[in-house]
Amino acid sequence: MAKFLGKSCHGLYGDNVEEMDWMVGKILNSLDKQGLKKHTFTYFASDHGGHLEAHDGSAQLGGWNDGKGMGGWEGGTRVPGVFRWPRVLPAGAVIDEPTSLMDIFPSVVHLAGGILPKDRRGVWVTMYLFYTSGNCDVYQGKQWSCLKIWLILCLFPITCVSDPSKPNFLLILVDDLGIGDVGCYGNDTIRTPNIDDLAKDGVRLTQHIAAAAVCTPSRAAFLTGRYPIRSGMASSTRQRIIFWNGCSGGLPPNETTFARILHQQGYSTALVGKWHMGVNCRSRHDHCHHPLNHGFDYFYGMPFSLLNECQGSDEPQLAKSLQDTYWLYTQMIILAVLTLLFGKLTNLFPVKWKIIVCLAICGVLYFLSWFSSYGFTKYWNCILMRNHDITEQPMNLEKTTSNMLKEAVSFIERNKHRPFLLFFSLLHVHTPLITTEKFQGRSRHGPYGDNVEEMDWMVGRLLDAIDKEGLKNTTFIYFASDHGGSLEARRGNTQLGGWNGIYKGGKGMGGWEGGIRVPGIVRWPGVLPAGTVINEPTSLMDIFPTVVHLAGGKVPQDRTIDGRSLLPLLRGTAQHSGHEFMFHYCGVFLHAVRWHQKDSGTTWKAHYATPAFQPEASGACFGRGICPCFGDGVSHHDPPLLFDLSQDPSEENPLSAHTEPLFDTVTRRIREAVEEHRKTLTPVPQQLSPYNNIWKPWLQPCCGTFPFCWCDEENNKADSIV
Repeated sequence: MAKFLGKSCHGLYGDNVEEMDWMVGKILNSLDKQGLKKHTFTYFASDHGGHLEAHDGSAQLGGWNDGKGMGGWEGGTRVPGVFRWPRVLPAGAVIDEPTSLMDIFPSVVHLAGGILPKDRRGVWVTMYLFYTSGNCDVYQGKQWSCLKIWLILCLFPITCVSDPSKPNFLLILVDDLGIGDVGCYGNDTIRTPNIDDLAKDGVRLTQHIAAAAVCTPSRAAFLTGRYPIRSGMASSTRQRIIFWNGCSGGLPPNETTFARILHQQGYSTALVGKWHMGVNCRSRHDHCHHPLNHGFDYFYGMPFSLLNECQGSDEPQLAKSLQDTYWLYTQMIILAVLTLLFGKLTNLFPVKWKIIVCLAICGVLYFLSWFSSYGFTKYWNCILMRNHDITEQPMNLEKTTSNMLKEAVSFIERNKHRPFLLFFSLLHVHTPLITTEKFQGRSRHGPYGDNVEEMDWMVGRLLDAIDKEGLKNTTFIYFASDHGGSLEARRGNTQLGGWNGIYKGGKGMGGWEGGIRVPGIVRWPGVLPAGTVINEPTSLMDIFPTVVHLAGGKVPQDRTIDGRSLLPLLRGTAQHSGHEFMFHYCGVFLHAVRWHQKDSGTTWKAHYATPAFQPEASGACFGRGICPCFGDGVSHHDPPLLFDLSQDPSEENPLSAHTEPLFDTVTRRIREAVEEHRKTLTPVPQQLSPYNNIWKPWLQPCCGTFPFCWCDEENNKADSIV
């Protein structure tokens, strides 16, 4: 350009160098203008040394060094090399170790999360380093080791600033949402534009499977990547979820969650919303099961779950399911204590006082639990916490939605300059349906439809917060439900639970697709191909290895991890799921097994037990409230009911040896897989045992003087942002 001619003191070559520098500056200014400076790895170099022989008469037209074309002399091979990555690479640093232009290949591949080719490594018997003096040394590998250390420091810096090599994570888990409730999964009457846009911009999973059909075990599996039976979070009784804040059961402290690993990797981690995996073990304040003891830096939400008792307007849920059981157990234990006491005092049979006292204590606990179910559930279970402190007891449901959303948005704003994990665990769309006035009456499907549409709006507000902070391209977003919609949730003729589309069954049914097949959407602009649909079997447990891998952590090697990384499927580098078999439990009872036969593309499913519907053809257990896992409410099948989900996803037409030539082969292979799977199971304490799941006064969280527990610290907070 004419503007640079004659500007330097080194003739045409100097002019050209200065113009080149100006061009570099324009590119850097463009990065700054677009707000990309902190998120861009910038590298500057030359392809080789300057050309000494380039002359125009006496004018030098080449660079200054020992010379282009001289393969051994430093002037022909040593070039400028400058890196910039603000807040990741140390500014002003000078590295004197040998490096190469070829090092850029593994560096950028590693930073982008790729894998180096394994099929093209050259074999050098001996490598030499040549120096300008003419001497040479045998290459010892020290230089490359130093470079690898430098790369590791760059990839995993010990710093509180944002690291572009680590994406942020926004994990959204809805409560009780049916797969048929969302527009992008076929619903054309409930409006879910924000979720639909998320699927349009990301990847939609059509065979996304929960590890359990009820809340507590499904969430335990989601956080740990392990079947609930491995952590003791699967029940052998009819109590399949945590029933009290004041019980001793919960997610064991020795379980490793993805939040704990990401915290160790320098992430800021938060859980906003529902926990429902226990609080205390031995005392009211030990918080051994609390989110902050499982890797989360910040918690705001319910340690329990929504119940009708929290609202007080509908039929009590907990009381309905527990009162008869607690009263029966109380009577049985009292009778046993009186019998043993009579035998002890009359010397009819020997019995230790310790046994009598222990039974008496159990009887008292069951009596207290029975008594508490009459009117006290709202105070014991419907509480709101910020970290370790109770802020509302009982909760004020009118502001719950705005408070949860405000806390989630605030966390994003506070942590926009550092990598973060936000697990937004919605209370929507579980009963009671706490829908704000703004959304009441808006949908075509009554209170449930209103609640779903408000949930979609909340998702949209979170996405807006991500976009506003310029984090869209650096945030891995995941959306799912913890299990299928509840078919039995009704008020008269009004349906208060979700719709599971074409899939049979619903919440509580461990084997049928309607209870475990859920929506699953992943978005990461620029990394995952937009608008992709994946039909391969995937699991909520897959999120554990996926986020751990992306965050630079390591999956634990001292335990079985049942999840499989979704990255190969999401990026299109693999055609098939990492799951060959999936085991569908109802409590500790194996109800069904899925076999993904990859060579044929067929997905088989064998049912060993199915719930007995009430009424018989209703497709649900209306007479029980929720379908049981064992007993007279279950039908057992030998041989199992076999379905080809590839052809019959609704599970309407069971196959037999007469209709399917491969019936015996398939059922035999599935039976072998079950035997292999059971060999990997080890006995663990049952967190949902009757003793662990009974209310204990000394474990009850209380913000006042027990039993007078009441507080409302949220009432003085800022006005709603709804």
